[in-house]
Amino acid sequence: MFPLRVESLEINIKSKKLIGPINLLIRQKGISVVLGANGSGKTTLLEALHGLRKLSKGKLNWSIPNNLAAKEQSFVFQNPIMLRRSVLENLIYPLRIRRVSKSISVKEAMHWAQKIGLENKVHQQAPLLSGGERQAVAVARALISNPKMLFLDEPTASLDGLAKKTIEDILLSASKNDTKIIMSTHDLGQAKRLADDIIYLHKGILETHSSKEKFLDAPPSDAAKQFLAGDIVL
Repeated sequence: MFPLRVESLEINIKSKKLIGPINLLIRQKGISVVLGANGSGKTTLLEALHGLRKLSKGKLNWSIPNNLAAKEQSFVFQNPIMLRRSVLENLIYPLRIRRVSKSISVKEAMHWAQKIGLENKVHQQAPLLSGGERQAVAVARALISNPKMLFLDEPTASLDGLAKKTIEDILLSASKNDTKIIMSTHDLGQAKRLADDIIYLHKGILETHSSKEKFLDAPPSDAAKQFLAGDIVL
């Protein structure tokens, strides 16, 4: 499946270019963090890589056919949608559509419920959980089928410290178990904690894709320097 070669990717709406042209090489290991100011194109890039947006130009070249690559991916939105069912049924859902037996599905779901600290709420309606709990369910639901790639769009925005740590710990564990993670965040501290490499966007343009250390030590532009300093990026 890997590497993923992104060649001259562009997303346009009518005459307005949202992002691009972007060229990337995404390797199998680690956590890639997409950084940039609001409106820089982070969400659009993630959606394009996952196939949620039609490319205006360019190509996504996986090492396997695109339809097979699509089956090995999951996506967690900033505001995840919960099925109007229990926590248990939300966690089971990805396994059941893959025709995993009910007994094995329940066992796996209970394992994940324990990992996210919701083993005592598995029969509670998922939409009634707190924001942090719903996000944890969404991440667990995305990982329960062992995807080879997981996309996350601002997965801990507006969450408190404990909820954020729970999700970060899950992502680090998933990465160690060979799930490639690409996530956007506005939280520079989180990027420093999680990232192996940084994809930095400015006004829809890819300014750099480099190791975390290189990006932090030698930001590639004035905009990147302003971003790292916490200033408003124009």
